[in-house]
Formats: sequence, C-alpha cells, structure tokens
Amino acid sequence: MIIERLEVGVFAENCYVVGCEETLEGVIIDPGDEVPRILDKVRDSNLRIKYILLTHGHLDHVKELNAVKESVSVPVLMHGDDHFLLDNLPAQAAAFGLTSSGIPKVDRYIDEGEKIEFGKIVFRTLHTPGHSPGSVSFVAGGVAFVGDALFAGSIGRTDLPGGDYDLLIESIKTKLFPLGDETVIYSGHGPKTTIGQEKQVNPFVGQNI
Repeated sequence: MIIERLEVGVFAENCYVVGCEETLEGVIIDPGDEVPRILDKVRDSNLRIKYILLTHGHLDHVKELNAVKESVSVPVLMHGDDHFLLDNLPAQAAAFGLTSSGIPKVDRYIDEGEKIEFGKIVFRTLHTPGHSPGSVSFVAGGVAFVGDALFAGSIGRTDLPGGDYDLLIESIKTKLFPLGDETVIYSGHGPKTTIGQEKQVNPFVGQNI
C-alpha cells in the first residue's frame, strides 16, 4: 500500500494520498488545503485517483474539497450524518477569517461496513461517531485512517456541534480497539500511532481508564 501524508493548512491537517502498488489506483483522504501540494503528490506517485474519501465534514478536512475535485473529477464519499457541516462550510471558514472553495457536493453517502475498492485494496468503512456525528474510519491491510477520532496520546475534541464525548469513547473502544494492537493508526492530525500504543499510554482511553 502506498501511503503519502501531507500536513496542510493553518490547522496542520493530515491529508493522505493512498494507492495500490500493483495497479496504481488510489484515493485522496481529507483534502483540507494546499491544493497544489496535494495534486503534485498525486502526480509524483503516478496514481490514478478513483475516489475522494472524507473521514468527516469539519472545515480543516474539507475546505478545498471542491478545488481538488475539479482537478481529479472523481466521486466524493462521506457519511450522511455530517452533511450539515458541509452546508455550513462557508460560515465555518468565515469564523476563522478564512475562505473555502464553496459548499462541497457529495456523490455518495457511505455507512458502517461498506467496502471501497481501488486496485487490489479494499477499505472497510467503520462508523466511528463522537468527534462528529458522521465520522468514519477506513480500514485495510493492518492500517486505519481514523480522521479525528483518535490521536497519538489524545482523542478528538467533542465540544463542536454534534460532538459527543461518551459516544467517541465508545467508538474507540468498540470499533477501533478490536482492530488489534498491531494496527497502525493514521490520524487527522499529528504522527501515526498503533492501537497497542494507545491502549497503553492514551490518558483518555488507555489502561488506566
């Protein structure tokens, strides 16, 4: 699996370009900002992008979604429970003194258990709400792209509209932890980690809870 991480924008959000090494089909996960860098990474990787995948609908993960979609012309997939966040995207951006590329259009809504295929890779979708109602994680081959559900040593904030602390803890413990200790976690911000590491040291969901 080809995995390229780009830290983009003023919120230092992780956008991922992920591809199949054999077929060079790929996806873009959470194109939040810095469109030229994202497109350059796609070209450098020689990938043919099949989908744009959204872990959730917050500003820092979707601000430049429209601009990226115009360039790669592929379907956008997201959980429907976060649609209200996309509708409010211009207001989200304005609150931080920023602009966006407009209200994004989602081509297909996805939910728990749905499979997303590109090349020989098959992502399984987990609905992992709490940070936002429609947060999802994409899992395949011992890795999981979890958006802002779980970070190295922390968890996503739950004080934004639709956030729910208890639900987020439940999502982590019942959806992500069962993936196994060796599973590598690629988060929406910060470095990668593993399930085993977070079980041991994460003060929100670790062994001391």
